[in-house]
Amino acid sequence: MDLYLETGGVRLRYRDEGRGCSVILLHGWTLDLEQWDSQAAALAGEFRVVRLDRRGFGLSSGVPSIAGDCADLLALCEHLRLDCAAFVGMSQGARAVLQFAKSHPRMASCLVLDGPGPLAAGSSHDLPYEYYRELAQTRGLPAFRREWSGHALVRLRTADRDTHALVARMIARYPGRDLTDTARHADAVALAEGLESLDRPALLLNGEFDLDSRKQCASQLASQLPQAERVEIAEAGHLCNLDNPRDYTGALRRFLLRHASPSSNH
Repeated sequence: MDLYLETGGVRLRYRDEGRGCSVILLHGWTLDLEQWDSQAAALAGEFRVVRLDRRGFGLSSGVPSIAGDCADLLALCEHLRLDCAAFVGMSQGARAVLQFAKSHPRMASCLVLDGPGPLAAGSSHDLPYEYYRELAQTRGLPAFRREWSGHALVRLRTADRDTHALVARMIARYPGRDLTDTARHADAVALAEGLESLDRPALLLNGEFDLDSRKQCASQLASQLPQAERVEIAEAGHLCNLDNPRDYTGALRRFLLRHASPSSNH
């Protein structure tokens, strides 16, 4: 099932399943495309579901970068001959989706922003990134992975053992290059500006037990985007597509059936 695309000096792992209007799924920090296993299985009967390991995550090479994600999305769409698609971004992946849609508005039929973080670059108060960088560089990635696995942003509400094992595998696969690379990579993306002109249907998602900071970010985005709607997934934390895949996939499917563009059907 794994496919690979060479672009801009990186090798990206992706999967391409199903037929219909195209939907591109972007995972969150320290995760990878397997975050979407349940959604891909459920949606591939009605949609063309494309998901990738963002650069520097999972089995993709390179150093993580929102700007790099945008370039990679464009290259992937060109490679797959997609002139338009629905874009789903979870957590950090939501930043990449927003930036891509701002840069290429005609290529986005609609947006799904799941648990988005702060819009200002580098201002995620609920994720002590610099502390994790120091931890990874002084005590190694295993120490980081142990500590990160207990953070509220990756703590699961579900008791399903397979889901817990999946999250553990993704965190173990995370290469951590953005933490261990001592070079500072400028990745300031001014997302907060110009959102009012992004006139595309947008679904803002949070889990019922997501962090208050993430719910506030979603509210802020919903107030700025012209065509925004909010959905809260019951009995779910930040990883709401994993905690409650039935309700999450149902909400996603209903939104996509209304807004995913037939022009992305290849």
